[in-house]
Amino acid sequence: MPIYMDFHDLPEGVTAAHVAEMHQADLQIEHKYNCRGLTYWCDERRQTAFCLIEAPNEQAIKELHEKSHGAVPQRIIEVNDTLVESFLGRIEDPEKSQNTKLNIINDSAFRTLMVINIKKRVLRTKNIETLNAAIRGYNKSIINIINNHNGRVVKQELNSFLMSFTSVTNAVESAIKIQELYNCVITPDLEFNIGISAGIPVTKNESIFEDTIKEANYLCYAINGKILLSPEVKDLYESENQNNPINIIGVKSLTVVEMEFVNNLLDFTNNVWKDSNTSALDFNKYLGLSKSKLYRTMISIIGKSPNSFLKEYRLNKALELLEKQTSNISETAYQTGFSSPTYFSKCFYEAYGVLPSKYRR
Repeated sequence: MPIYMDFHDLPEGVTAAHVAEMHQADLQIEHKYNCRGLTYWCDERRQTAFCLIEAPNEQAIKELHEKSHGAVPQRIIEVNDTLVESFLGRIEDPEKSQNTKLNIINDSAFRTLMVINIKKRVLRTKNIETLNAAIRGYNKSIINIINNHNGRVVKQELNSFLMSFTSVTNAVESAIKIQELYNCVITPDLEFNIGISAGIPVTKNESIFEDTIKEANYLCYAINGKILLSPEVKDLYESENQNNPINIIGVKSLTVVEMEFVNNLLDFTNNVWKDSNTSALDFNKYLGLSKSKLYRTMISIIGKSPNSFLKEYRLNKALELLEKQTSNISETAYQTGFSSPTYFSKCFYEAYGVLPSKYRR
């Protein structure tokens, strides 16, 4: 049977003990609805609760909750149990910490997520294997740093990481260690970007932590070489550190307005980058900014002009296709929004120092 996670926005005054009683009430009659309650997370401070339930469908969960305690969830999504454990650390109730009738769990599902993207700057054919070897060694060091800061690796690929932390401070401090390692060890032919965001696992979207993952990924498109924090992460870090303003070299936090701009920019880019007719003027129209205002904002937050940003975005997508070797050069050019294979090859060579045909071989 599928596994679901639901979200309950708790009324004022509801405590972890109340939620534990509701969980037990579910367990007593779950068999009538062909359900199996696995565990739950409760956050008294944020007044939220999340249940993990094996069930035939969403309706069975609603009927179970309605009959057992009357608290119908605001949202239900289907999840993968391995992914849930990677993000949250468990998929079943923890052992009782006290000798009490109820196993009261006051354990927040709120997590800080960190995304690391490693990009190759120069792709001279003679140094590709050297770069890949450097990345593999770097990845081992990243995992050690994450483990030492009580983080969890949710997803790892050769050029990227997704990590989960219960503590914002641990996330930021591990990012700083990774940045220091990069500055000391890694070849200048590589660049890295780190984005840190925070949020809850179930929102209006279909996938677990979808909003938070997207925001952390989007932050990686801001100025290179910086650790970029969402506004919420900045506030939480300062709250965890006696309200001292965050003032760390290499760490930059975006304001709410800047974060909104980045979200709008990347949402639009994700929808149009394949269309070769898309230009910087389309960004002006969609974002509602004049040409000069958009240019200044892009340079300030992203570090690139609109045209440079769009071209680099397309080249990164092209690089992914070439590394998978699923398309030829012409197909790659058109699939990534370039007007012709010739123009694509020209841009690729200017960016990476090698023709795409040679890199693909």
